[in-house]
Order: sequence, then C-alpha cells, then structure tokens
Amino acid sequence: MSTSPTDQRFHDSEPRIHSTAKLHGCKLGRFSEIGERVLLRDVTVGDFSYFERNGEAIYTDVGRFCSIASNVRLNALEHPMERVSMHKMTYRPNEYFRFMTLDSAFRERRHNKRVTIGHDVWIGHGAVVMPGITIGHGAVIGANAVVTKDVIPYEIVGGVPAKRIRMRFPDHTIQALLDLSWWNWPLNMIYQAIGDMQQLSAEEFIAKWKKLV
Repeated sequence: MSTSPTDQRFHDSEPRIHSTAKLHGCKLGRFSEIGERVLLRDVTVGDFSYFERNGEAIYTDVGRFCSIASNVRLNALEHPMERVSMHKMTYRPNEYFRFMTLDSAFRERRHNKRVTIGHDVWIGHGAVVMPGITIGHGAVIGANAVVTKDVIPYEIVGGVPAKRIRMRFPDHTIQALLDLSWWNWPLNMIYQAIGDMQQLSAEEFIAKWKKLV
C-alpha cells in the first residue's frame, strides 16, 4: 500500500501507541493502533490492525485489518506439565536464585509455537488463543472463547474449547473473497471500495470488483 504524503484523503499513517502500552521487539504496520495497557512481545501487527485495552500477545503474527477486542490473550503462556513442577522457577530460575540461567530450551519451545492471525480477523472480548494456533483470513472468534485448534478462513467459532458456530459465507463466496484478497489492494483502491463494502452484499461486491482488479 502506498500513499502520497500530500494526499489529503488519508490521516497520518504512523502507528498509534497508547502511552501505557508496553512493546518489546515488535513491528507495527501503518495505521495500526495499540490501546491502553496492551502488552506485546515479539509481535508483528499488520496495517490497520488494532488491539483494544488490556490485550496481551507474545510470539504472534497479526495480519492486516484485524480487530482485536479488549482483554484478549494471544499465545497464552504454556507451562511444562511434563516436569515434576510446572512453576516458572523451572524455566526462569534466574528470577529466584543466583548463578542459575534462563532455560533456553523451554524459551525456544515457546518461540517456535508462534500464533498466526490472518487478515480481517475479529477476535472478541476476553478470547484466548493457545500456542501454535493459526486463524484464517476473515474468521471470527467469539467473546471469551479459548481457541485450541486452528480456525479456517471465514469460520465463526466460540466456546471453551472453541468450536464452529457457522461459516460467514457459502464456500464459493469464501473462495472468491480469498481470490480477491482485498486486504492486499493499494490504499487508493481500498478507499474507493469502502462505500461498496458498506452497501453491497459480499456476492455483489465480488461481482463488481473482480472485474476491476
């Protein structure tokens, strides 16, 4: 996506980060927003995506145009249940004892279970996404859901553990939307399409715009 610095249609594209948010090792896309008391570590956030207040994420890649509600946790902390003790002293003993170091193997295990969030995903209030999960484009995660399995594109899931409620659209419409991949369009084209996103059905939008791209 590219814009001219003199194009008056668009606001400043720099990420907006609330003063109370804490980020470490993160990469933020244009027009992204990080709300109050959000904690992010080793997270990439795509263009236009936003975290509402009190969200947390670690080792996560978030696509473009994602709506992440308050109190969401992405890549929830994993404890080593196979060990005699699951307490963090077994993998972060340096916090309690001198001359002991961080368990680098356990840290690498956590790092390798990244969460991947597709484009245009909505994650509802208080939802938890467990390590290693992939959520497809256009999916919806219900409020307070606990996601323990991958979610396919345009699937709506909810509950504990999260299960399918329904699909947002019929299969042929989903495939057409994936083919269209509007989230990858130049910003000027997205600007032009917003009115149709508001007024047309998904099928009508596809029929019109697949001729224009």
